[in-house]
Amino acid sequence: MEQRNRSELRKKIMTILYQINVYQNNKMTYDIDSIIKEVVEIDSEFVKEIVYGVITYKSDIDAIANQYLEGWTIDRLGNTDSAILRMGIYELLYTDTPDIVCINEAIELAKLYSDDSVRKMINSVLDKVYHNK
Repeated sequence: MEQRNRSELRKKIMTILYQINVYQNNKMTYDIDSIIKEVVEIDSEFVKEIVYGVITYKSDIDAIANQYLEGWTIDRLGNTDSAILRMGIYELLYTDTPDIVCINEAIELAKLYSDDSVRKMINSVLDKVYHNK
């Protein structure tokens, strides 16, 4: 039950990170808590931890992603794809969520929201991050 709830929350986190990315790219002001409240009906520490964590460590996460994205950079990915990848890397490196869960959850989101080539890229990057932790 808890795992299914977290899978649902990860979809919401992806949406929140997507929106923040759009605001940042367009140099618009935004309030993180307001965005979280719009997307998530309940108060969730899990959501806050991941959203704030990804934002806090974004430059580190992006540097790691770019290290493993062959011929690509994370800012060339679509907003949804970059949100999935950032969340996956953050969970792998900064939380105690089991590694296999971090990777599987990101891949499941990529199956739903990314095209096949991007899904494979996300899978490959997370696999390398995992093996070089």
